[in-house]
Amino acid sequence: MLRPVDHSNLTRWPQRTDMAAAFRWTARLNMHEAVANHFSLAVNEDGTQFLMNPNQMHFSRIRASDLLLLDANDPQTMSRPDAPDPTAWGLHGSIHRLVPHARCIMHVHSIHATVLASLADSTLPPIDQNSATFFNRVVVDDHYGGLAFEDEGTRCAGMLQDPAHKVMVMGNHGVLVIGDSVADTFNRLYYFERAAETYIRALQTGQPLRVLSDDVAEKTARELEAYPEQADRHLAELRAILDAEGSNYAD
Repeated sequence: MLRPVDHSNLTRWPQRTDMAAAFRWTARLNMHEAVANHFSLAVNEDGTQFLMNPNQMHFSRIRASDLLLLDANDPQTMSRPDAPDPTAWGLHGSIHRLVPHARCIMHVHSIHATVLASLADSTLPPIDQNSATFFNRVVVDDHYGGLAFEDEGTRCAGMLQDPAHKVMVMGNHGVLVIGDSVADTFNRLYYFERAAETYIRALQTGQPLRVLSDDVAEKTARELEAYPEQADRHLAELRAILDAEGSNYAD
């Protein structure tokens, strides 16, 4: 039997339900990894207070009411009984504290993005429309320093200061995507994984790649950035599917 949920003491309910839907769909697409990955969403003006998934809870079970409300400037966070995963705190806490334009952060070890992160050259060339979306908008971290505790998180935050860089390919690790909202960030995460898959599969053919010119790639990226409401509609449709299935993500 599902336990009843008391919403009376919870705030930011629309943001919580968007986050929960994103967790559920990420698991459905097999873009998560066991209980090791994490998403966060800033909820105050300077971005230092944020929602994040509980410590080592599977994405497929996360509900809106399960999300933790954390403060990146609170040194007592990790001493509390409901403390988040230490690497989630180190990475997301550092970025929310040091990169105010990173309103939402999604970090996964999705298969194709992680394959890309494992290559000696982890750049993603613009070989199709999806990969052109990320032209000059990705930063590659090629100095992996171990688990993302606070020092590693601070180092990663330093690489995201340019607002144009919305994706970090974390060399030898995975991918981290930032955005303005849950919808914006999840849409970018989804399309980056699709683009990485196309690139990896193209490499597997052993045939020469047809790479777009810089001018066409940049034009395509700008056109897609201006495409109306795609990210919001994407998430709304995913929520509609979950609602029709009777999912408890919004509890």
